[in-house]
Amino acid sequence: VQLQASGGGLVQVGGSLRLSCAASGRTYSPYGMGWFRQGPGKEREFVAGISWNGGTINHADSVKGRFTISRDNVKKTVYLQMNNLKPEDTAVYYCAASDYKLGSRRSEYEYWGQGTLVTVSS
Repeated sequence: VQLQASGGGLVQVGGSLRLSCAASGRTYSPYGMGWFRQGPGKEREFVAGISWNGGTINHADSVKGRFTISRDNVKKTVYLQMNNLKPEDTAVYYCAASDYKLGSRRSEYEYWGQGTLVTVSS
């Protein structure tokens, strides 16, 4: 599975962005899809994850109420709608996928995209 993330950019505090991540390389979607981020000088951290049918969704406490993950299995794409962005949201955002589970740890995902940079300016 190849993952292609897009949608990053420069936005002001309080603004919004929507990230997309398209999966390719086979006909069916992965079971779990998620977003992680890595800020300057920080470890990569879990942001949000969603199961194949959207029945299970998890968001990190730091983004609850501001970010929303969703997916479209026909398009084999997962989205991250980010509202009310803050400077601490500045990071490279990575999408990830797993054929087996929905998790919040990096080790639980087999496939990774290349990352897209989000910069929130004050």
